[in-house]
Amino acid sequence: MNKPIDNQHVIEIKALPSPRAIKTKLPITEQAAALVVETREAIRRILHGEDRDRLLVIVGPCSIHDPDAAYEYATKLKPVADALRDRFLIVMRTYFEKPRTTVGWKGLINDPHLDGTCDIAAGMELAREILLRVNQLGLPCGTELLDPISPQYVADLISWAAIGARTTESQTHREMASGVSMPVGFKNGTEGSLQVAVNAMISACAPHHFVGINADGQTAIIKTMGNPDRHIVLRGGGGRTNYEAQEVTKAEAAVAGEGIARPIMIDCSHDNSKKDHTRQGCVAHEVLKQFREGRHSIMGLMLESNLSPGKQAWKQGVKLLHGVSITDACLGWDETAHLLTELARVVTPKPVS
Repeated sequence: MNKPIDNQHVIEIKALPSPRAIKTKLPITEQAAALVVETREAIRRILHGEDRDRLLVIVGPCSIHDPDAAYEYATKLKPVADALRDRFLIVMRTYFEKPRTTVGWKGLINDPHLDGTCDIAAGMELAREILLRVNQLGLPCGTELLDPISPQYVADLISWAAIGARTTESQTHREMASGVSMPVGFKNGTEGSLQVAVNAMISACAPHHFVGINADGQTAIIKTMGNPDRHIVLRGGGGRTNYEAQEVTKAEAAVAGEGIARPIMIDCSHDNSKKDHTRQGCVAHEVLKQFREGRHSIMGLMLESNLSPGKQAWKQGVKLLHGVSITDACLGWDETAHLLTELARVVTPKPVS
């Protein structure tokens, strides 16, 4: 038989540099490592009720496509994070992988040159370089874990991770979450199902065995002990919101048996904002109102924000505007800074500079 039976639809298989090789080229610094350890522990204290006064705020671009814009955003966010640290633990969104409903740009790791060449090796290095620089600035990083191989390359620089609405139901992602070293938030399903996120929390807490890679890039059997630091993220779905008090009450009841003091984060974007980036502030204020009224099961917020508001269409060969999202529409920086300061005043009556 001359016709091959394997890889009939595959054009090329190309080896990636191993995680060890890329980490050797771009090693974590002592300063960055200390920040990651400190931030992960601070998030755990919020999650498990040891710190009941602060909220975790994940804020930043929907996705990073321009390293220079990401650095500029980080330099603006750092002094705000420092000024508000008594009310908020602020972590910058550093999202490099984008799940698509059908097709489209899959993120900086997959296509760093934005030209369809999908130079994943360069993208992996670039993502690690950005994470290093942002952490070195003193700003912790959060991301969505999409490809189950990627954490081997960048997870040491991540303080908080999300599993997205499209992958929360995936066994592969639940297994991966059971082994990573940072707290993980599971989003409800795209159609609004809360149960898939609850099931993911339960699964990720348990030990697992699965196929992955080791530091040298070899296929390996990964054995995990389970991750005790999980929570759910309410992001709306199916055209409906789920940040209101009655929806938060349902979420509380659904995860009551997991023994986590503050298991609920609210994503102020996506269906909760009815996909209108300008409504994120309204959602955030309603959530903070619930928190002030004593609903301390709420642990934090997510906001999509960039240097400039809105979004732009990415077309190959067309020059892009600086600091404008090419995925979901975002708040602009000025509005973000004002909103964070305003929200901090809502959390506590203490004066905010």
